[in-house]
Parts: sequence; structure tokens; C-alpha cells
Amino acid sequence: MTDDVTFREMSAGEAAAHIDDLVEIIRDSVANGSSVNFLADVTPAQLREFWSSSIAEQRNGGRLLFVAECDGHVVATTMLLLAPQPNQSHRAEIAKMLVHSSYRRRGIARQLLHMAESAALERGRTLLMLDTEKDSAGEALYVATGWHRFGEVPGHAMKPDGTPSPTSFFYKIIGP
Repeated sequence: MTDDVTFREMSAGEAAAHIDDLVEIIRDSVANGSSVNFLADVTPAQLREFWSSSIAEQRNGGRLLFVAECDGHVVATTMLLLAPQPNQSHRAEIAKMLVHSSYRRRGIARQLLHMAESAALERGRTLLMLDTEKDSAGEALYVATGWHRFGEVPGHAMKPDGTPSPTSFFYKIIGP
């Protein structure tokens, strides 16, 4: 199902060159009701600022970006945020697991998640954490791929329309 899609880690320089695609992925997610840190009135400039800040952290070694591409365009993302604290060098967080609506239900998110988990393990990160909107497609993905739900906070984040929504928290141990 992903024959026309390629997967890879994207460098900060490449991310900067593909910033319009990255902006479009979040814009599409928000437009389709996903709770991904932004409200419906988010502007392209705000999304560019988010990605610019993310790319700066990537350049500093604090995060990795994994993408799925089709016909030269980024159609899905996930990030691995490396905990910087000395006593948390075994831990990382999964963030911005986003698939453009026209590419969903093809196994793309599952493949990106696997890539991020493998990259974490290669870097000695054995405990992964994430949060996602309760009852979302993301939550179903994480349950199906062996993540453990350890809690829920009601009204933790808002949907794009401003409605409070519960968030589920997950962890996964991927190494010793």
C-alpha cells in the first residue's frame, strides 16, 4: 500500500527546503479536526514559525525528523525528541505523528513510528513516551503497535474548534 511512498530521516537543511510541505501537513491535520497544538485560525506564518523552531532544535541535535515522501513532496512526519537531561539520556518522546489526509490508511504512520523507534534504540534511548488525543486514530495506532496507555487527562488540549478534549499518555520500553 505504500509502494509509491518513500521513508527516510530528513536533515534540518532538507526540512528547511521542504517547509511548505511541512506547513501543509499541519494545516491539513488541523483542517480535518486533529488536536495537534493549533486551533482552526492558525496562520501559515505561525506554522512556518513552528517548523523553523523545530528545525533549529534539529540542528542542535535535540530532535530527529522522519518523513514519508511521494512525488518529491513530504506527505507525513514524525519526530523523535531526545531528552536533554543527564539523568534522562535513556528517554525520548514521539511528536508530530502526522499524515496528510490524502495518504491516510496506508500504513505510513506505522512505518514512520517503526523508524523513530529504531532510531531511538540506535541512540541508546530505551524508554519512549508520547501523548495523543483520546479516541483518535493515533491512539488506535499506538495501542496496535505495543504502546502502553498509562493515563488520561480530561480537557488537556483543545480541538481546532476550541473544544476541550482529553489526552491519553503512552509509553513503550524498546530496550533493556
